[in-house]
Amino acid sequence: MTASLDILAAAVGALGGEPRAGQQDMVRAIDATIAEQGRLLVQAGTGTGKSLGYLAPAAAYLADHPTSRVVVATATLALQTQLATKDIPLIVAATAQVAGRELAWTLLKGRANYACLLRVRDQAGAEAQDDLLTGGTGQSSLGAEVVALRQWAEEEWADQGTGDRDAAPAHSPKAWAQVAVSGAECLGPKKCPYFADCFAEHARERARASDLVVTNHSLVAVDAELDGAALPDHDLVVFDEAHELPARVTGAATGELSPQMVERVTRRAAPYLTEEAEEALRQAGTHLKATLDVAGPGRVTDRESAVAAACRELAAAARTALSLLAQDKSADAEKTQAAGVLEEIHGLAGRLAALGDGDVVWVSVREAFGAQLVVAPLSVAETIRDQLLGPRTAILTSATLALGGTFGPTALSLGLDPAQEGQDWRAVDVGSPFDYGKQAILYVARHLPAPGRDGLSEATLDEIADLVDAAGGRALGLFSSFRAAQEAAAWVRAKGARTVLCQGDGHLPDLVRRFTEDPATSLFGTLSLWQGVDAPGVTCQLVLIDRIPFPRPDEPLLQARQQAVARRGGNGFMEIAASHAALLLAQGAGRLIRQPTDRGVVAILDSRLATARYGSFLTRSLPPFWPTTDRDHALGALRRLSA
Repeated sequence: MTASLDILAAAVGALGGEPRAGQQDMVRAIDATIAEQGRLLVQAGTGTGKSLGYLAPAAAYLADHPTSRVVVATATLALQTQLATKDIPLIVAATAQVAGRELAWTLLKGRANYACLLRVRDQAGAEAQDDLLTGGTGQSSLGAEVVALRQWAEEEWADQGTGDRDAAPAHSPKAWAQVAVSGAECLGPKKCPYFADCFAEHARERARASDLVVTNHSLVAVDAELDGAALPDHDLVVFDEAHELPARVTGAATGELSPQMVERVTRRAAPYLTEEAEEALRQAGTHLKATLDVAGPGRVTDRESAVAAACRELAAAARTALSLLAQDKSADAEKTQAAGVLEEIHGLAGRLAALGDGDVVWVSVREAFGAQLVVAPLSVAETIRDQLLGPRTAILTSATLALGGTFGPTALSLGLDPAQEGQDWRAVDVGSPFDYGKQAILYVARHLPAPGRDGLSEATLDEIADLVDAAGGRALGLFSSFRAAQEAAAWVRAKGARTVLCQGDGHLPDLVRRFTEDPATSLFGTLSLWQGVDAPGVTCQLVLIDRIPFPRPDEPLLQARQQAVARRGGNGFMEIAASHAALLLAQGAGRLIRQPTDRGVVAILDSRLATARYGSFLTRSLPPFWPTTDRDHALGALRRLSA
């Protein structure tokens, strides 16, 4: 038995169990990849215990290589918390027991996740104290939150705490913005009077002193963009929830520019500008707003368009303002922070105006704040391959990496050539401990009309009500739109006495808690429920999916990516839209079976899954449930389960 398997056995044994076959297969595959310094995709189904499956070989590697470092990157806060509170302490103890080495580890997040003492103590860059603390009568709720956060930050400093946002008292995003700064606003070691006490810098010091660093996908992307300035050197990286990696890297490289942003930056920079420069910046923002309002939502492709011209005007005004701030030699924290955010506006406006071949630019309209410009990379595949994976050993794992029965689509999204599997990269599916064919039914409602643009049909609504009733209310409804979720919830409530919670009825974590605590209660919602709900047991015996989750045909980025695939001779629909839908379907269907004793039905109310040519590709992306299109069979199974 290898050291990795010994560590795994010790960690699992501490929980009173034995390693699963899939865990052991995963450990062996990762050990081989580390020895080869290669790249490995590992699909590990729900219940495999994949966290311990990759932590054990990572720990064994660190025990044998004391000067090395491993970075583990996740997509979600929930998994970071699980690793920090459960899995890593188990592995650290097991490594000390087996290998005689106590590993040092830490969590590392982006700068904006830590309180900034300059903003806490001097309010540099924060809104005016009076604006925060007073409303019509006395202290505002926002002001109370900010006061509590400032007090908490000082207590953290006194107690040598982390200043991590997740440890802070309850607060709104706007309140947190009054006690934290972005990377652009940070004054740095030479100008910040509190740099020696900086929470974010102390977190980086802990990372540099650690063997194992847990972070998120986005910070790894930022690290690549900053040539290694965000993370300490490491020679092995593990991406958990790796199916999310392309989306997270895209998000990290996406920029948004709104007239409101220009207005805020102008106010901050105004004390250091001439009247002419301030007016030019203000006018550029006004012109941008007027141009976006006329343009309306949609993609921007013409470098000679009014939108591009407005961005060039803004970039020029920002450049002039920056030169004036640079001429001011005063050691003013407000000025330095204003320059930082102004530099961001300048760079973003220039990028938008350029309309580069590698970017997609579009106007989006927000309900509360109006139009803004968005720019995102056309592809992040090469970025992931060359910068995030690079020359280091890389392990990428998830429960959903094989789409359509193959790792090819995922490999393409990561910049890996499917034809090079076994040479440039390897893949392994270690399976799942669940017997999906016996534990669950996949019911496709072939008899229903194909979904249209006018919302859910009456036949589909009746089908939902009948299925929820047969399940005794033990249903999680995953819908393609907020409107559809609300419509279905109202219909089911009107049809009977079932309790249906709908996303938007309250704070989502509270709705999920009520759903999991009461088996007779159903929960309907949209995208955040497709991947974010863990409800094992009888509380969830039916997962409803109203339609195949294809991206909207007018979604600019995915539309542009489809067109790019088609231009190079590929099938844009299958490579982009169908793969996107397959991943979400697999994630959504995966909400049903969370433990070996779970039973139930996944009901997909989109007949195209049974009738369209791409249906088999999507079905092969799902766990191997027992399939049926027989409505009576599905209803009967649900009634027996709920009896």
